[in-house]
Amino acid sequence: MTATMTRRATTPPLSNDEIAVRLDDVAKLLEEQGANQYRVQAWRGGATIVRDLARPVRDVIREEGLEGLDRLPGIGSALARAVHELADTGRLSTLERLRGESDPVARLASVPGIGHTFAERLRDQLGIESLEELELAAHDGRLALVAGMGTKRVAGVRDALATRLRRRRPRAAPETLPVVAELLDVDREYRERSAAGELPTITPRRFNPLRERWLPILHTTRGERHYTALFSNTATAHKLGRTHDWVVIYFDGSDAERQHTVVTERKGPLAGRRVVRGRESECMVHYSA
Repeated sequence: MTATMTRRATTPPLSNDEIAVRLDDVAKLLEEQGANQYRVQAWRGGATIVRDLARPVRDVIREEGLEGLDRLPGIGSALARAVHELADTGRLSTLERLRGESDPVARLASVPGIGHTFAERLRDQLGIESLEELELAAHDGRLALVAGMGTKRVAGVRDALATRLRRRRPRAAPETLPVVAELLDVDREYRERSAAGELPTITPRRFNPLRERWLPILHTTRGERHYTALFSNTATAHKLGRTHDWVVIYFDGSDAERQHTVVTERKGPLAGRRVVRGRESECMVHYSA
């Protein structure tokens, strides 16, 4: 039995009020951490809408899916996904990140068909620490190579992530990701302001036995896009001594939260340069220009 199935069997779904409280918590933390006030008000407004909703959120999802949440006045796609995640899992990755409580293993284990044991195996064997990375591995064949992950289980993970991470209706146009120049500029701002001691810090729960408040967090915007940046606090970053080098940048895509990791390249023609993982060829063009 998976962790998610166990939770559903023993814990009742969150009520509208409980979901609203967690949305309010996100708004409060964003405000304390210096995020854009429009973003703060969006989360706070979403909490009010959910709290005043005439029927349970779980009924909206059961009858109309994620699209039903998105159609609620004042609830955009990012808030709709957050409410869906809370209703589906009882957790909210955005809130955990802002609190310094982010736990990749627990997040992976929340996917039906994974569970805690497989989540640890995926982290250790494939370096997977996000649902987006899990989805990619489920489609590119790496997930099927993990012992115990048969064809049927992989298909179930794909279906679960299709619901969790994106709408099922087709998009009118392909999503436009931010150019690497913009991501590198967010990375520059984060590292400069962190070094200057200008950013609020949070106390990460993982790999922090002394409960030190050391992890700087940045909320910033580029045009209409909102970014959150933090140093990587993953097992791999700690093992390789890169906790003050690797910067993870989060932003809302058209149908799911996205993230990129920016690192200092150690070898090859980009050695010594800041590089967006997975987009090295674009970084090469950027630096050449």
